Amino acid sequence: MTSPALDSFAPGTGAAGCGPAAGPESTDIRAPLGLLDLFGDPFVRDPYPWLDRLRSESPVHHDPATGLWLVSRHQDVRRVLLDPERFHPDNAQHAVTPLPVAVLRVLARVGFTLPPALANNGTLSHSGLRRVVTRFFNAQRVAAAVPVIERIADELLDGVRSQLDSTDGCDLFTSFAQVLPCRVLMEVLGIQGVEPATLIRWSDASLELFWGRPPLERQLELAELVAEFHQWLTVTVRSGTVPSSSFIGALARHRLPDGTSLDAETAVAACFFVFIAGQSTTGQLIATVLRRALDEPGRWPRVAGAAGLAEAWVEEVLRREPPVTTWRRVTPQATRLGGVGLPAGAQLLLMLMGSGSDPEVFPRPERMCPNRANIRHHLAFGVGRHRCPGASLARTEAAVALRAAARRLPDIRPAAGTGEPPILGLLSFRAPSMVAVERA
Repeated sequence: MTSPALDSFAPGTGAAGCGPAAGPESTDIRAPLGLLDLFGDPFVRDPYPWLDRLRSESPVHHDPATGLWLVSRHQDVRRVLLDPERFHPDNAQHAVTPLPVAVLRVLARVGFTLPPALANNGTLSHSGLRRVVTRFFNAQRVAAAVPVIERIADELLDGVRSQLDSTDGCDLFTSFAQVLPCRVLMEVLGIQGVEPATLIRWSDASLELFWGRPPLERQLELAELVAEFHQWLTVTVRSGTVPSSSFIGALARHRLPDGTSLDAETAVAACFFVFIAGQSTTGQLIATVLRRALDEPGRWPRVAGAAGLAEAWVEEVLRREPPVTTWRRVTPQATRLGGVGLPAGAQLLLMLMGSGSDPEVFPRPERMCPNRANIRHHLAFGVGRHRCPGASLARTEAAVALRAAARRLPDIRPAAGTGEPPILGLLSFRAPSMVAVERA
């Protein structure tokens, strides 16, 4: 894969307007790749040295701890995503940590099941279901949602401003970044009958249970919340009382390729995925966007007014530090990838985050350069038939959130003495779970 011309980058500084390296300063990793722990604090805190080594030393690497094949080069990740015949999506939503019997009983009590619907669907029904989703996230709908995003952002920032005026400190994640996309999604999709805080709690529990490595006691707590979520979705889908203009109403009218109505279980599975992806991952993106803009000297006041800078900054964060860091595929039969033989049933982990820092595609990848010529060549939203249908809305929400926060809170800075924030470190999701700020 060819790289953009290097002469577009100023010597020693990267492209004009580039900032310092994003994320913790990388350390030299000498330990064998076999000691890599995808859930360990060193990798969660600073994955870049490991990702760099994977790309250069073992771009299709078998991880003995998880049994996953880690695919880290941009060209290989893209090839997998564009070839659904050789690399199936069936395992995309499987639990990373095997669920013990006690947890399975909690889920079975409410009939929990996630049949193929969207991200995990390689069948003929996928295209039709995807069209239902994209109708709610097309360009016209996203443009119409901008005033909604701005209104909700201003309402939330009123609360942030009041808290800063009274206490001098605030967490922008829990008070703003986490709540904004949930409320926006509820309006865009016509979600009713649940409080935003409840939907956030259910979504976060689902991510941790299926993509984390929690101990049994925590798994049981999470399973109860996931069961509540699934039960509420099932009752809502089956009620027949939702507005026809809502997302659930559109699913109720949908017909499968054979002309039959969409079954309730698949409709629930589609809602389960969309409701989580449409707000939890966007909240994680906004948190990272805010944190990185606040960390870079001079960036915060500029994004408030410079035309297009907020959008470009969001795009560069998506490249370097996306909220969805990995995704999975499985091989239905033996095949080869990147010169490596893969057996039938090989579980692939596509390192989306690593692909965005591939120097073969992005020169000086450690530098934050919002004016990169190929800024949209990252794979943070995937590519091909399973590309994220909500990409445009997520981009727009993050840019509006950044611009609004910088405009309304020009006098804030990262809170002193807090150190590195806690990081959400699930297999496929990574973001700061706190953005502590104070008045400057």
